[in-house]
Amino acid sequence: MNSEGAPRALEVQVRSADDVVIVTVHGEIDMASAPLLQAALDEVLRGTPPAVVVDMSNVGFLGSAGLSVLVAASEAAGSGGLRVVPSDAARRPIELTALDQLLRVFGTVEEALAVDDTPPPR
Repeated sequence: MNSEGAPRALEVQVRSADDVVIVTVHGEIDMASAPLLQAALDEVLRGTPPAVVVDMSNVGFLGSAGLSVLVAASEAAGSGGLRVVPSDAARRPIELTALDQLLRVFGTVEEALAVDDTPPPR
């Protein structure tokens, strides 16, 4: 919520860092705004990037609809996986629902980008 008490509209931005796609999310993810995040992640995943980082460090609220979007995107992302960087407000529901056991959660975007999922050569 902003200082006037109104919910912040959801903003989603997509950029690339090398071969990793970073989806930056600002605002609140609830039943009304979750479809916007779902559409953005679906579009990104159509390109089959090796990894997707979802930067939620500026998310003020993460509801059950948003959690469902993250689970679906994680399943669709495959082996490279979805790397989630939650704000404190987003981390709490992820941990309370034990989705931190399913999702790959990181403290910062830099940590998420530093992961090397490349299999070693044979």
